Amino acid sequence: MASGEIYKKEKRMAEFSEAYPNLVTKQTILKPEELEPFLNHADQMAALDYIVAIESDIFVPTYEGNMAKAVEGHRRYLGFKTTITLDRKLLFSLIDEYRNGSMNWDGFSVLVKKSHEERRGKPTKRIEIPDYPRQEDYFYSNPQECLPPFAQPSSSSSTTP
Repeated sequence: MASGEIYKKEKRMAEFSEAYPNLVTKQTILKPEELEPFLNHADQMAALDYIVAIESDIFVPTYEGNMAKAVEGHRRYLGFKTTITLDRKLLFSLIDEYRNGSMNWDGFSVLVKKSHEERRGKPTKRIEIPDYPRQEDYFYSNPQECLPPFAQPSSSSSTTP
């Protein structure tokens, strides 16, 4: 997990850590004496987080900032490593339905998985909008010019890099 200090970590992360016992952070892979030179340097701590995110089996950014987008693009460049971009709006809706009892766990689980099947960092053509560059896909998250050519997916088949 690549992150800064988590407020009330023991309470907030207990269930997550139990569900994912192989969770690693820069604090768990480095000895305290190895980490110490970086502690007062936020940019260097962020660089360590970047390395953890690049090397992880799965990357799920919780915030779509510049670092997350750069990591997503780097992981694509490294061979389309599993990177799941969350549909936050849908997740909030599904979580609300689950919490208020209008959906059971199995239904919730199926819908979350199904809604993210196409959001796993696979090859895609970057959307370019000439008159609206701010609405284009972010270059660093999908650096298609730096990637090997790939066939565009048809509506019924999957894409392989």
